[in-house]
Amino acid sequence: MTPDLPINAVLPDLLAALADRPRAVLIAPPGAGKTTAVAPVLLTERWCTGRILLLSPRRIAARAAAERIAELAGEKVGGTIGYQTRMDSRTSAATRIIVMTEGIFVRQIIADPELTGVSAVLFDEVHERSLDSDFGLALALEAQATFRPDLRILPMSATLDGARFAALLADENERVAPVIESMGVSHPLTLHHIGRRTEQPIEDAMAAAAKQALREQQEGDILAFLPGVREIARTAERLAGLTNIAVHQLHGTLPPEAQRGALRPDPARRKIILATSIAETSLTIDGVRIVIDSGLSRRPVYDVAADVTRLVTQRVSLASATQRAGRAARQGAGHAYRLWEEGATSGLVPFDTPEILSSDMAPLLLDCAAFGEAQPERLRWLDAPPAPAMVAARARLEALGALTDSGSITPYGEAIADLPLDPAMAHMLLQAAKRGQAVDAAMLALLLQERGLGGQGSDLAHRLDRFRGERGAKSSHGRADTARKMAGRWAKLAEANTRREPALPPLSPAALIAIAYPDRVAKRRDAKGENWASAGGRGFRLDPADPLARADWLAIAQVQGAASGARILSAAALTEAEVTDLFADQMAERAHITYNPKTDRVEGRRARRLGAITLSEGQNVAIDDAAATEAMVSAVRTHGLSLIPIGDGAQGLRDRAAYAGESALSDEVLTATLEQWLAPIFAGKRRFADVGQDAMRQALTNALGWETAQRVDKIAPAHFTSPAGTTHAIDYAAEAGPTVTLRVQALYGLDQHPVVGANRTPLLLALTSPAARPVQVTRDLPAFWRSSWRDVQRDMKGRYPRHHWPDEPWTATASLATKKRQGI
Repeated sequence: MTPDLPINAVLPDLLAALADRPRAVLIAPPGAGKTTAVAPVLLTERWCTGRILLLSPRRIAARAAAERIAELAGEKVGGTIGYQTRMDSRTSAATRIIVMTEGIFVRQIIADPELTGVSAVLFDEVHERSLDSDFGLALALEAQATFRPDLRILPMSATLDGARFAALLADENERVAPVIESMGVSHPLTLHHIGRRTEQPIEDAMAAAAKQALREQQEGDILAFLPGVREIARTAERLAGLTNIAVHQLHGTLPPEAQRGALRPDPARRKIILATSIAETSLTIDGVRIVIDSGLSRRPVYDVAADVTRLVTQRVSLASATQRAGRAARQGAGHAYRLWEEGATSGLVPFDTPEILSSDMAPLLLDCAAFGEAQPERLRWLDAPPAPAMVAARARLEALGALTDSGSITPYGEAIADLPLDPAMAHMLLQAAKRGQAVDAAMLALLLQERGLGGQGSDLAHRLDRFRGERGAKSSHGRADTARKMAGRWAKLAEANTRREPALPPLSPAALIAIAYPDRVAKRRDAKGENWASAGGRGFRLDPADPLARADWLAIAQVQGAASGARILSAAALTEAEVTDLFADQMAERAHITYNPKTDRVEGRRARRLGAITLSEGQNVAIDDAAATEAMVSAVRTHGLSLIPIGDGAQGLRDRAAYAGESALSDEVLTATLEQWLAPIFAGKRRFADVGQDAMRQALTNALGWETAQRVDKIAPAHFTSPAGTTHAIDYAAEAGPTVTLRVQALYGLDQHPVVGANRTPLLLALTSPAARPVQVTRDLPAFWRSSWRDVQRDMKGRYPRHHWPDEPWTATASLATKKRQGI
């Protein structure tokens, strides 16, 4: 036991709880020592005769935690303490504590539901609510209830909803699990809200903030949070000239040694660590006293309608912002610089959306079936998998032949589930193994999951060639060699589950991708190669300067963006002969009723098609109302909600609902329920232009529901009424939070700042002149009246002498009229 860790004060209570019952919940603030201290002390318990699995949400954190625990024990990693991640592993027969990523644990418990030789599973940082964490916890609880009543299960976190987890872990007598809470050590934390201009690139703002923090704080390293790798690289370029400052990058695509370098103390220089959200939690980084938070994060969001996961840049949650700021005060007094205004903090959503509510459910559904549970809803979940995503996932898995109609797993599904890949990639690998191409397919799968391997280009065939040849220093410190070994292991797994069929000819990389994603086979639609039509019905875009733009057909693997016009990130060129060979049985001539975005009209004609791709066309056909409505709804599902003329009123309602924390009008929910709310207003129409804005707003109001609408009105009222009696729409989509734009004269007589919602969020007042020119932006109207109003008053008197500009506006009568009309 390490004497100086705050967690030590509650370890006796934790040990007593786990000696009495197999489930408990641990809450300990950042820096308390839960990650490094809990697992070693559990090894001393009588019930702990096997291994302890400590689950970490990220590879970097898992490796760093194992190294730190081993260091405290005076050992090397791989002895009593080891780690296991997807690309790296250090364990031995002597290992008793294994720090592993949550995804590795899911694979392990599916392969061995009894968790043979495991005494305890510790879920670290469960508040992050990753899909693998939620799923792993559900499987562990099921395994405990079915096979292993002696197995100890312990969720741990700093910001955990203890009561909710305790209820989830209740025993058969409905006794909630004991919650052990460590108070930790509190160090002073000073928040600096320095803001950022909307038009300023985030990398420029971050670099400027880092230089400001270095000037204002004379000691301590800086940890800066940015949304992604691209922004980190650009910020690093802007900070490259700093004297005696070491600039490090920290993200998941870096080789382990570079990650260790970012975490390792540098006694000679101050450090700036530019990191993604991977640095929010887990181990303390020695020396950090300053945090700079961009306020942004990039998260994967699954689009059910398009069957694609896209990365979305969004504002962080309040919980994440608090976690990030707290990193500065783990070891002493700290400072957190935030690139947003202080008032905008109250507009942050309380918590990040759990991944289970915004992820592709196909891997989870198949893994559940492999575990022996055909109905995942029967497992214990904090949040159950959403029904629309589960329906879509079941349909895709049945189409692959992985599930039966009853939801049980097929022999082919078992072969897919045996591979540590998503079902589409596993299907590709098994089909390639029949042709003796398992290694090529496994390498392709790795290229799509590990950024940077084989270069950064969009052409997967070229990247595959480069990946095969990367060696030594060119392989990112051995990362490519490690990846090739992993591909070899996957290939052997696939070959063991597949019978080789020598009569089948080999396939190109593009054809292999087409097997994995047949709906993303796409045909060029213009001479420049900028626009592409896919078999699944979505439109994609490609940079005309990209060499792939010269191809006639593409097999698309990765895209970025929502609905119509999503940008192609990676693909390979197909020949027309390959398309015919692969999909001849899916090409047919029939009548098709479709919506044409170019003409804004539903059209019907006979055509020979591959899915939604028209290969040749014939004569026009008649269109009935039902077919027209179906075509328009299908077009929205394919191209996205932007296809609809929503109008300001309807969009304002969506913004208000989002601000109020209601998801009923989100893109995901609306897209999944188009038939319910949208189809009725298309009745009898052939064009989107015929859909009135009032009808659209009413349709969204109906989709919201009366009770929810009342709640939204209370939390996010649509308008602000000024003392002058004028009504102004509140912009809830503004980056700085709820904003109202109005003439300053309309606020005369008001000496309290206006607020909205149950939490009384201050409105951002964008004040204008009589000519609607910007005058001032404020979140503190009384302070404005008594300070900078004097300068504004002087300027306004010169520009607009016919209007009233009082010395004490808080006592004046609000009016937009001239002095003459007011009788002044």
